[in-house]
Amino acid sequence: MTSFLLGVLEVVAATLRDVLPIALVLTTFQLFVLRRPLPSPRRLLAGFALVLAGLMLFLIGLEQAIFPMGRTMAAQLTAPEMLGAQAGDGIDPAAYAWVYVFAFAVGFSTTLAEPSLIAVALKARELSAGAIDAWGLRIAVALGVAIGISLGAFRIVIGAPIHYFIMAGYVVVVVQTFFAPKLIVPLAYDSGGVTTSTVTVPLVAGLGLGLAEAIPGRSPLIDGFGLIAFASLFPMITVMAYAQISEWRAARSQSAAAAADPATSEEDRA
Repeated sequence: MTSFLLGVLEVVAATLRDVLPIALVLTTFQLFVLRRPLPSPRRLLAGFALVLAGLMLFLIGLEQAIFPMGRTMAAQLTAPEMLGAQAGDGIDPAAYAWVYVFAFAVGFSTTLAEPSLIAVALKARELSAGAIDAWGLRIAVALGVAIGISLGAFRIVIGAPIHYFIMAGYVVVVVQTFFAPKLIVPLAYDSGGVTTSTVTVPLVAGLGLGLAEAIPGRSPLIDGFGLIAFASLFPMITVMAYAQISEWRAARSQSAAAAADPATSEEDRA
């Protein structure tokens, strides 16, 4: 109990240290640069207190539940009884199939629940007058995160350098950028950022660190980190692919309609 209270006090001190500079900058600019009084000081103080409380509870929850859960799940999934063999560097990467399935499921489910992605998807539908489907965008992003985290887990299992995967992924992104509909390209780039937020990052980081700690010969510092980079990269690929497939299907439907109605086709050519 004493260690828990000491941990809470450390989180409180760290949160105050992190948030106070932001409040100081905003207050300084409002009072001395803009030369305007603070609007609704009581409301600002109440909001500031809520921000501090929310951040503290969130950080405590990460340390007490999310990170330990990720490490525990990784340890259980890489246990010899799950692998069907003695764990070690020489084990077949295919033996870690449940790890990849778990990584895919975690990536997909947490991304669908990501508040920032929901907000971006709804705004994209609003600004595009319904041309961009909110659910379609969310599923495309979630699929990208799921694929990325699964591939990142495979990289940890085989111990391959991360930069080869990231460079290859960005080559695909650059090529897709030239062929994807221009409407979707900026949104696809932003989709990689909104996925790495409050819900996804803690679970993904916990999974990566736990997996690196559970596999002999892997370093948590070198191999454990990097899953978030995969979670940011692959949604760009899947969102642009989603737009390209939608564009291709629309063009195919128009061609089929024109072929079924020759009179309309002749009028269009005229």
